Amino acid sequence: MPPMVLNDAFFDSLGASAVELDRAETLPPACYTDAAFYEFEKEALFNHEWLCVGREDWVKEPGDYFTTHIVGEPIVVARARDGVVRAMSSVCQHRAMLVAEGKGNARGFVCPYHHWVYGLDGRLVNAPAMERTCDFDKKKIRLPEFKVENWLGFLFVNFDPAAPPLAPRLAHVAEAVAGYDLANAESATTMTGQFAWNWKVMFENNNDGYHASKLHQGPLHDFVPSELATFPDSDPADAGFLRFNGTLHPDASFNPTQRAVLPVFPKLTEADRGRMTFANVPPTLSLVMTSDVVIYLILRATGPETMEQDTGILVAPGATQDPAFEHRLEMIMTSAGKIIAQDMHVDELVQVGLRSRFAPRGRYSWQEGAQGQFNHWLVKRYRETWARIGAGAPARAQAAE
Repeated sequence: MPPMVLNDAFFDSLGASAVELDRAETLPPACYTDAAFYEFEKEALFNHEWLCVGREDWVKEPGDYFTTHIVGEPIVVARARDGVVRAMSSVCQHRAMLVAEGKGNARGFVCPYHHWVYGLDGRLVNAPAMERTCDFDKKKIRLPEFKVENWLGFLFVNFDPAAPPLAPRLAHVAEAVAGYDLANAESATTMTGQFAWNWKVMFENNNDGYHASKLHQGPLHDFVPSELATFPDSDPADAGFLRFNGTLHPDASFNPTQRAVLPVFPKLTEADRGRMTFANVPPTLSLVMTSDVVIYLILRATGPETMEQDTGILVAPGATQDPAFEHRLEMIMTSAGKIIAQDMHVDELVQVGLRSRFAPRGRYSWQEGAQGQFNHWLVKRYRETWARIGAGAPARAQAAE
């Protein structure tokens, strides 16, 4: 039986990961493998932070909806007839059947089990054969609704009704990526995958400039050398942080030509075009930004050692109208796919290593500055939550075993 990690000593030890990078240690392996810690993490992060669920252009028209889930919570996002985008639990308030699956356009949501009908705003509008049920008032029943915020075209939800707004806590990130005009960028493609590793393994890999010139060595990546990585200062109280990586020539892009093959985002500055930008909004959104393509990752934790991810592509307005667009995008996706396959193989083996009794708390290179920022962000929330709910937690965890 693995040792219980939910105790004061464990959370005190996290401080070693939230110091200056040249003195910092990696997080304890249990943060990536332990089931009790994952349950704690739900409260520390997912119950109170803003969680990206998709793009606003997934629900362009009234009646458009899509479904998703995170940390076990099924969610439906819909644009109602009044034009308002709402995010709600997709759990029927009768017998917990899901009222929506997949995506599409609908006049409302009909529970397929007993045909309770909900409006696009979540109100219960019909409940067959309930007239003999005492004190039943359908006007008092609705799908539970979550806070929603649109940040640069990305839709975020928050399970905490008292959560402060997201945008003010991302002001410095929004300023850094303003040239991409993400709110007006066009969606080119989206795919979803399931993976057998902790969500932080994926998030860290996407932030890691240190490995790029080693793991990805070759003509598809050598124009983005690790030694040109920089890490703007960030405040752990904020909702996101950045990594810049200079390129050996302007408008570098992941394809055999090493240069942009799609239209460059028209508002980019000269500085933007001389680097790649990595923007991170933990625990769910990570952006890889080149002059002609933005790759976004929407991460969804599903367990202590499993996750799902939506991977999408954004391009400059009008780019998709080029008759050769699909062929040019294929050039990028084929090259990016080879790099991603290398990352996936590493992520899988890192998760295996984290389970080992010999898994270390390692040290960092200066090229891992984004990992230091991520750790500061995490440790602040872990320790604050433990201080708030820690009393009695060991007993609860022991009882769960």
